[in-house]
Amino acid sequence: MTETPNALPAAVLWDMDGTLVDTEPYWMIAEHELVEEFGGTWTDELGTELVGNDLITSAEFVIAHSPVTLAPAEVVERLLVRVIEQVRAHVPWRPGAQELLADCRRHGVPCALVTMSWTSLARAVVDELPEGTFATVVTGDAVTRGKPDPEAYLVAADRLGVRPGECVAIEDSPKGVASAVAAGVPTLAVPHVVPVPRTEGSVQIPSLRGMGVADLHPALGR
Repeated sequence: MTETPNALPAAVLWDMDGTLVDTEPYWMIAEHELVEEFGGTWTDELGTELVGNDLITSAEFVIAHSPVTLAPAEVVERLLVRVIEQVRAHVPWRPGAQELLADCRRHGVPCALVTMSWTSLARAVVDELPEGTFATVVTGDAVTRGKPDPEAYLVAADRLGVRPGECVAIEDSPKGVASAVAAGVPTLAVPHVVPVPRTEGSVQIPSLRGMGVADLHPALGR
């Protein structure tokens, strides 16, 4: 079938932290608390270095730049517990995200969550949405190579039975955009905590506010 310019995407593939939910400040709080527990000092500038990373990579960075003596997996678990605690107290949805998800449901367009956060945090967020909002969830502890490698997006498309090029990805970080573009997924970049370089295969927009699923391809110029 020939795709028309305004055809709906076969699926929408969502990043989570910074895109679906504004959890980056929660991660910063958790990082500050952990490093200070070990007698060190953490800065927001160091924290921004972790945006979009695989969590083990982030944990290794924390260890290398602080007195924390835990193993990388222990660092991840400690941070996750604190972030999940904050999410359960308040889910900080990004503007327009819930509305766009609801519009995808109304139009029968499946969504996948593609996040480098681990399953425990992804589940805490997904549980706050209507059942079936995400047809599949791909997390950092379920892939062998984290973003910016394309593996997570390729796994999501394969699980949904769609071609990557027929989907739309929504990302907020340079590594996330690089991952989706490398997988061949047309990508909307919605920069939030850190700037995102303009990349072939992606288009930048300021916000998801007011966007419906039928607006995604036009936003990409398709």
